[in-house]
Amino acid sequence: MKISVIGGTGLIGSQLVPKLRESGHEVVAASLSTGVDLLTGAGLDQALEGADAVVNVTNSPTFDEASPAFFRTTMGHLLSAAGRAGVRHQVVLSIVGVDQVPQLDYYRAKTLQEELLRSGATGWSIVRVTQFFEFMDAVLSWTSDDTTVRLPSTPLRPIAAADVVDALAGVVTGPPLNATLDVAGPDVFPLDELGRLTLSVRGDGRTVVTDEQAGMFAAVKGDVLVPGPGARLAPTHYEDWLGAAR
Repeated sequence: MKISVIGGTGLIGSQLVPKLRESGHEVVAASLSTGVDLLTGAGLDQALEGADAVVNVTNSPTFDEASPAFFRTTMGHLLSAAGRAGVRHQVVLSIVGVDQVPQLDYYRAKTLQEELLRSGATGWSIVRVTQFFEFMDAVLSWTSDDTTVRLPSTPLRPIAAADVVDALAGVVTGPPLNATLDVAGPDVFPLDELGRLTLSVRGDGRTVVTDEQAGMFAAVKGDVLVPGPGARLAPTHYEDWLGAAR
């Protein structure tokens, strides 16, 4: 089948494109660098020509109040172009619990993206995943100095990007779910403990201080970012991934 990956050169897209090609599919990697601009719609018709399915793994350039406008505009262009091209299946990568954290601009924006996809004319699938292992460095940097990292105890069930790619590949090559699939890593960690584990394995001498007001995840109440019992659990453990990354 022919599959267009929108955001095909990013963290997930750059792994998904070769994985799909190795399975025998014809794949178009669409991004700004390949001449496709979701904000204007430029290049979309060419990127979707003849496509059976589309995977959208793009991200807003900011996580602030501008992000809803980004997703409203880009989804409008993508839905219109997919309709013209006769695409039968559209897949969007989203976040577990995204509709439970309205305090965060970015999560509201991703919820809007999901709503727009559901209201479209084509078959659809939403793959919600938990926080990527690969983003832990960014999380640590938000509230750190030379000696201390401040983190809340928000429960997370993080996942490796490679496991996200596997889940997306399985969904996009199948029939539309017309539903949401939750995918998560195998282990639950309080974020502060995840920070301590990360620094310990890396030999980083900074101290993690539990601070329920620190950083973006301070806005998250309870365990809403941990999926329920119906979630698909990925195989890669954070400690194994962290050790291999060293």
